[in-house]
Amino acid sequence: MNVEHAGRSSAEHEAAIDLSWGGLYRAGGVSAFLFVALIIVAIVLEFTMPPAPVSGGEATLQYIAAHRLIYMLEQFLWLTPGVFAMIVFLALPVALKHLNKSFAAIAALVGIVSWALTLAWPATGGGAPALVYLSDQYASATTAVQRAAFAAAAEGFLAQNVVPTAMGILEPIGILIVSLLMLKGVFSKSAAYLGIVTGVLGIFSESLRPILGIGYIVYGVLLPVWFLVIGWQLYRLGTGNAHTGTGEKLEARGRHNGRHTGMTRGASR
Repeated sequence: MNVEHAGRSSAEHEAAIDLSWGGLYRAGGVSAFLFVALIIVAIVLEFTMPPAPVSGGEATLQYIAAHRLIYMLEQFLWLTPGVFAMIVFLALPVALKHLNKSFAAIAALVGIVSWALTLAWPATGGGAPALVYLSDQYASATTAVQRAAFAAAAEGFLAQNVVPTAMGILEPIGILIVSLLMLKGVFSKSAAYLGIVTGVLGIFSESLRPILGIGYIVYGVLLPVWFLVIGWQLYRLGTGNAHTGTGEKLEARGRHNGRHTGMTRGASR
């Protein structure tokens, strides 16, 4: 009887997935792929550009003036993925809300806000779109005092790229919360464990970014890998493949449990 109850509980658990949101799940999956694609293009572009100054507002503004169009494209490629990430963090909690509505809502809020803040205060880690404006003003300045003022303003944006911020730490917190929910079902356990590792490592990496140096790249690699895994599973859920596969497993398990229960009852007689 306990075996039959467990089978019914698993079936009821999977049936609770709201497939009426299939369009959102597919959008979340596609958005995750676009997120990774734009990040890869941004990285390739960054490595093909002449190296930017690592410090100095004046040197940075002069560099931007010399590579204006490419720099603007690079900033666009670093910032635009945030829009797609917000769609992913909207789709994931909807798929998990039947497990725990409160934590699903918190995960959605934290994940979406973390990326919304990057658009509200656009610092990409390697610069900022506002630096293009400052570079233009610096180039057209007619006095040393004006140029010094624009260089000082640029220093503020550069500092924002290396100082730990709430927007950077919130993102892995959202990943950690949603991954803990995944342990209860819907997505694979491997995706859940990958998210937990990514979230925990991300919290430490964002908090200690000024002293990690090249060590930060470990989190930088895990993050797009997590988006790819989640994107694939969201897309399959949206097309019904993941749900159908799970349903077939549950049906087979139910037949097996039925045969096992029949044999047990026969033996007891």
